[in-house]
Amino acid sequence: MQKTSINPVSAHPTSPSDSLFNGMDKVRRPTDAFWKAVLTVTAIAGTLDIIAAHLHIWAVTGKFPAMLLKAIAGAAIGRSAMQGGAGTMALGLFFHFFISFAFTLFFFLLYPRVVLLRKNRYVVAAGYALFTWAVMNYIVLPLSRLPWRAPSYADKQTYIGWVVLTLVFGLPIVFGASRHYKKRSVTRTGT
Repeated sequence: MQKTSINPVSAHPTSPSDSLFNGMDKVRRPTDAFWKAVLTVTAIAGTLDIIAAHLHIWAVTGKFPAMLLKAIAGAAIGRSAMQGGAGTMALGLFFHFFISFAFTLFFFLLYPRVVLLRKNRYVVAAGYALFTWAVMNYIVLPLSRLPWRAPSYADKQTYIGWVVLTLVFGLPIVFGASRHYKKRSVTRTGT
């Protein structure tokens, strides 16, 4: 026969086996909602970004960018990625979504801590896209195993790329975080 006791916090009867897990579902729910929101926004922003990259290269060159995912993989494994096949392309797609996940997670963690991020979502999205662009162009790409050249501020493609990044990456992340934290505050206040 199992011995039951009263949980001093909730005043509900518990058994010894319940005490270890008592209340864990309450603790886990916000975490589950957080990760679900981060992963959903990552999928949206990452997908829109890779589609926009393909369309941009196609619009500029007139050719389908078959090597784009190989180039992304090449940042980690070097020029040999350009001769790779489907596995290399899958690795490039993984790296792309991993980077998207990192930027999404970073913003979701900053959002409740930095009041400025909760002001004008459109301005914040443009600013976060510029931050993302700068980190990629001045930190990530120079550290990659592929040749790197600094972006040209005289080239209109630089500015077009930033606007596109704002629309397909910055806005989904900012609006996703805003929506998640609004839902969370409504759930906590019960309104």
